[in-house]
Amino acid sequence: MTEKSKIKKLNDLKAQSRLGGGQGRIDAQHKKGRLTARERLDLLLDKGSFREVDAFVLHRTHDFGLDEQKFMSDSVVTGWGTVDGRLVYVYSQDFTVFGGSLGEVHAEKICKIMDMAMKNGAPIIGLNDSGGARIQEGVVALGGYADIFLRNTMASGVIPQISAIMGPCAGGAVYSPALTDFIFMTRNTSYMFVTGPDVVKTVTHEEITQEELGGASVHSEKSGVCHVAADSEADTLYLIRKLLAYLPQNNMEDTPFVPGDDPIRMEEGLNSIIPDDANKPYNIKEVIGMIVDNGQFFEIHENYAQNIVVGFARLGGHSVGLVANQPAVLAGVLDIDASEKAARFVRFCDAFNFPIITFVDVPGFLPGTVQEHHGIIRSGAKLLYAYCEATVPKLTVITRKAYGGAYDVMSSKHIRGDINLAWPTAEIAVMGPDGAVNIIFRKELDAAKDPVKKKAELVAEYKEKFANPYVAAQRGYIDDVIEPKETRPRLINALEMLSNKRDANPAKKHGNIPL
Repeated sequence: MTEKSKIKKLNDLKAQSRLGGGQGRIDAQHKKGRLTARERLDLLLDKGSFREVDAFVLHRTHDFGLDEQKFMSDSVVTGWGTVDGRLVYVYSQDFTVFGGSLGEVHAEKICKIMDMAMKNGAPIIGLNDSGGARIQEGVVALGGYADIFLRNTMASGVIPQISAIMGPCAGGAVYSPALTDFIFMTRNTSYMFVTGPDVVKTVTHEEITQEELGGASVHSEKSGVCHVAADSEADTLYLIRKLLAYLPQNNMEDTPFVPGDDPIRMEEGLNSIIPDDANKPYNIKEVIGMIVDNGQFFEIHENYAQNIVVGFARLGGHSVGLVANQPAVLAGVLDIDASEKAARFVRFCDAFNFPIITFVDVPGFLPGTVQEHHGIIRSGAKLLYAYCEATVPKLTVITRKAYGGAYDVMSSKHIRGDINLAWPTAEIAVMGPDGAVNIIFRKELDAAKDPVKKKAELVAEYKEKFANPYVAAQRGYIDDVIEPKETRPRLINALEMLSNKRDANPAKKHGNIPL
């Protein structure tokens, strides 16, 4: 064979590999409104940056007629490329080959690329589109899943792990995404569940569609499994690129620096954003938008547990993690879902060196039998644990209410908050004025000729004494009371001051967070 013919053979094999399961199956994928594995990588990565590995791999199974069905590259495309010039490792399951099912070599390819990502300290991104385990390969496929799960766990907190659900993801396949840091889904074309509609119908007699059981809307609004939901595959991949811009390559690096707008910019609008009526809501996202660089905020879990807001932004050019009570939803109260949502986010930020900025307006934990019986104590402790454990710079701004145990939990000075600021509108107390007066002055109210008038007088007195930030400031629990308009420059200045912060937890294998 001549050199020319050898090169032709090489190019023919590469072309064959790129076709996956063949043109017919590619067309079928497009008819479902889905892109192919390689088309997705083209959208995700910088143009021309993808370098494939294991394009010539073939499965090794001979049973059930599989020896007559062999496709180069098997059912997953793996390699590396760049996003905005920064290295990432990727795998993209190919539904045109055996429905993207995971067999022995499929798992080996993913494990190889994950190992490379760990050794070289760069994010791993998985694009999931699979019918599940390759049944014809039996326990070998199950072992392949477990090999991947182990690597997900070992990589946790070392390199960012991002999963995109681009089609079906069912059974054991859901646990690899569940072990990663962020899950993205596409509305109406992706779904994930442990047991599908047919099994649900058999066991519980419920009639339910795949979308109703495990679609993007369900997981982004109800279960909290999905962190970001998009309307199309292109949007999903664009949002992954956008998220990566905030993330460091690994846990040994600082977050990326991108020059922002004026670091000493004042925002007069913040001085009037808190309503005079303490029970009237306002939108904390408006506060965030006025403070962060260029008003840009990448929200995580936007449609889940909306009484707390979490996400990424930049302050003075540096990526930061933001946690904020949302008074526009349930008055910003902490409940089970909000506590767990924020706890997970705080732990990610701490693992990857994001300073944590916390905006506090919280009336307490949500009361009631539902919350108590479902474990609000345990869930609230998760958030408390996460803040206590975090050693990154922690900056806190109390905008209005900080009542009861929720004051302690929301990055207070007592749990190693580095700089704790308050606006003049802040109210720091064991509980709100009405509740406090009812308890403290119960006898006086019972004996009063006009209980309503007496209560109003006592509430006014309580507010004067306690519904302000100055009692806490007198004890050093608040470092400074500031004009709201100063918040941006004060936070940026504090971040600069804390840039060389060193803190550590006691030596131990690991703590026992109240899962």
